[in-house]
Amino acid sequence: METLLKTEIRGKTLSIESGKHAKQASGSVVVQYGDTIVLVAVVSSHEERSVDFLPLTVEYQEKGYAAGRIPGNYFRREIGRPSEKETLTARIIDRPIRPLFPKGYRFETQVIATVLSMDQENDPDTLALIGASAALEISDIPFEGPIACVRVGRIDGQFKINPTVDEYENSDINIIVAGSKTGVVMVEGGGDIVSESDMLEAIFFGHKSMQPIIDMQLKLKKSTVYQNEPSYRPKEMRRLLKPLNPKHLQRYMTPWRFPKKVNAVQPFTI
Repeated sequence: METLLKTEIRGKTLSIESGKHAKQASGSVVVQYGDTIVLVAVVSSHEERSVDFLPLTVEYQEKGYAAGRIPGNYFRREIGRPSEKETLTARIIDRPIRPLFPKGYRFETQVIATVLSMDQENDPDTLALIGASAALEISDIPFEGPIACVRVGRIDGQFKINPTVDEYENSDINIIVAGSKTGVVMVEGGGDIVSESDMLEAIFFGHKSMQPIIDMQLKLKKSTVYQNEPSYRPKEMRRLLKPLNPKHLQRYMTPWRFPKKVNAVQPFTI
């Protein structure tokens, strides 16, 4: 089912669309702000790996065609290792989402963000992180989100959310703030001789401004019905679940996704 949700951020429309692209992925969304568009798809393996860490891979891809430039010479084609911008943006996506997977989750998981269009005004890096959270939320992958991300700048003493690329030059604060409904998850960036109190004010300003984006993801999750059962549940557990009354399945699946909630669920009879 195709779903499109919109909200206003600093006078511009931010939209999240699901159910239309990359349907074979565990979850996928297209995030648009202005004329900058990012496609984010997430997928997880069905087989658990015998490792002692979370096997999470995040890739962020920018190509010249997104800005209307197509290299014609073979040696100038965009092949090979990622650029510095792509590597740093992938890390910005990875850092806030990695701690939100359940402890002991050992299934190979990939998050792929591809820039489809860049309008030369709105940087796609924050959209990629928003898309990663939204795609994980509507997938069968366990994720304790949602989270959102905004860029905060200060121009002539006034804080601005998601300043344009040209406004960066006149901003003495340029930070990326990622957070959940209740707190800040990550801060990336810096300032030009800025006091600690001003930096804290910028962080809290960003956290308050991202709340409409989080609410939009919660609505997206409610309106999206994922048909496939979670692939990370052991085969024996799937066999035991079959005879259960369907109305009890959701109560069981929630603590299975998040083990720390097991004690909070009351027992029920078949």
